[in-house]
Amino acid sequence: MQYNNIKALRLARGWSQEQLAALSALSVRTIQRIENGEQASIETMSALAAVFECQVAELMSQADERSEPAEEGADQRVLSANARLDEESRFLRSLFTWAVICGGLAVINLLTSHEILWFLWPLGIWGGLLLVRGCRVFVLHDWLVRRRQRRLQQLLRK
Repeated sequence: MQYNNIKALRLARGWSQEQLAALSALSVRTIQRIENGEQASIETMSALAAVFECQVAELMSQADERSEPAEEGADQRVLSANARLDEESRFLRSLFTWAVICGGLAVINLLTSHEILWFLWPLGIWGGLLLVRGCRVFVLHDWLVRRRQRRLQQLLRK
């Protein structure tokens, strides 16, 4: 028998089984079976995870492992935070590299020829690309993660 916390999540939101079924595009009987501990397919669990805006692993656990999902969730959050920090540090290293190289190019350009300021081209193009990457890392990160998760769940339903 499979333990899941779908009923608790549904009740916490004040939803009936019918409402959850409509939101997840599943039948009411399927919701009843899952809440009674019957095995569900990964597609079904993905549909429910999309409705509850969480990971499939957060919905399921074995009956004797009820305390472990919280630990697994904490481990997953730590791994996710580490990945985010790595992504941010890669961006900051790229920004530092851009500043040093473009500064060097500016010095070379100004020492060799004053008429044409060619160093502005790499400064602007590379800087623009860094600006886009910075927006992706710092501004759009959460939205992109949610979008990726929704798209993955859509593909799993097909």
